[in-house]
Amino acid sequence: MARDNARMEFAEVVRRRRMVRNFAPDAVDPAAVDRMLDHAVRAPSAGFTQGWAFLRLDTPDDVDRFWRATSPDPEADNAWLRGMRRAPVLIVPLCSRDAYLDRYAQPDKGWTDRDPDRWPVPYWYVDTGMATLLALLTAVDEGLGACFFGIPTSGQERFRTDFAIPDDHAPLGVIAVGHPAPGGSAGSPRRRPRRTDVVHRGRWGG
Repeated sequence: MARDNARMEFAEVVRRRRMVRNFAPDAVDPAAVDRMLDHAVRAPSAGFTQGWAFLRLDTPDDVDRFWRATSPDPEADNAWLRGMRRAPVLIVPLCSRDAYLDRYAQPDKGWTDRDPDRWPVPYWYVDTGMATLLALLTAVDEGLGACFFGIPTSGQERFRTDFAIPDDHAPLGVIAVGHPAPGGSAGSPRRRPRRTDVVHRGRWGG
């Protein structure tokens, strides 16, 4: 599908962002994936550590290898798997805790003991999560569908082996990317209302 020259307003991109779980088999423009990743690495990161990495799987062989490596039963068949396996592109965001511990042991930060307990929040996950969201929003702006999902615990070891993932990087999950099939946006929002009681001003309950 050709990309429309007119970009969406940002508010419209946010409004349209949803997890697409059913993809058409049509190819995705590699330049659109380039833009997803170019925007992802613009995310903020603590100490400008940029302790993330992205594994791009955009050939049929690599995508099939991913599903075989991570599925508890590679021969399993259900509606979710059929819809998701048609996505022609998968992006795996990974984060490195060591990159943050090393960065904050540098002279301008000064935590020379590299103790992860100094971190009240594990920013290696936070920052890579923000990068992932930028990729998801860019997919919407490109007229594509995307879905973030997790790699099952049982598939982690084989995934790491099959794709030569370094020991100091951990996958957060996977972004499936493609053109939505009819019904591709079905999911939790159709079953659950959006909460309206989550913003508190001044104090909790305010």
